Amino acid sequence: MVDETRVHSARRYNYWLGGKDNFAVDRESGDLIAANFPTIRVTAVENRGFLRRAVEFLAGEAGIRQFLDVGTGLPTADNTHEVAQRLAPDSRIVYVDNDPMVLVHARALLTSTPEGRTAYLEADLREPGRILADDTLRDVLDLDQPVAVMLIAVLHFVRETEVAVSIVRTLLDALPSGSYVVISNATGDFADPETKARFDALMAAGKLDAFVRTADEVRELVDGLEILEPGVVPVSDWRADGESQPRPKPSEVAVYGVVARKP
Repeated sequence: MVDETRVHSARRYNYWLGGKDNFAVDRESGDLIAANFPTIRVTAVENRGFLRRAVEFLAGEAGIRQFLDVGTGLPTADNTHEVAQRLAPDSRIVYVDNDPMVLVHARALLTSTPEGRTAYLEADLREPGRILADDTLRDVLDLDQPVAVMLIAVLHFVRETEVAVSIVRTLLDALPSGSYVVISNATGDFADPETKARFDALMAAGKLDAFVRTADEVRELVDGLEILEPGVVPVSDWRADGESQPRPKPSEVAVYGVVARKP
């Protein structure tokens, strides 16, 4: 059952992207964050662009045909399966989210090509073992073949970096060599002291649920994996030569992105 009294990150993100699948509590939270970080909608758009470019690389140059998208959020333009199946119609995608509203919309709107498959699980990022053991996932994905794990703007809802590292390792340990992980995570590395102080105050007041990480902490998430060029960079700068110029400033985006391969 959908709880309309509690903020959910997927619905708030939908609000920032101009969607209508959100409640008053999500809009209130979104406006509060926007008042302290006025470029948050730029962040949301650039994060989505990073997802698109990463999937284009994976389905194209890397030849990946299986995707596990954890924390998928509400459907919008250029969902993982749409990008992948444009390049490789036989791509298979499993979406995972812990918001029932997301799954209702996903089942209605995220339709696969005839050659490929999509499936949807209601599960929590913090229970990677349960995700991997799900019968639906194993029906759609062959875990003996490479899989790309998409963790877009979701690990920063896990406070402890060591817990986030454990989640990534559990997911990747179950997958063969040649699998990939794509991560984006909020950062305070580019914030001026005034902005940082405002966010620290929001965090202390319990009004902010995302936990920023430094570049080194993001690298820790993919320790032992092969980090692809250009490394850990603002999402707006990851292989963005073909995007409109000039690119946003790192301080306007405040999210790191990285793509890494399991050797």
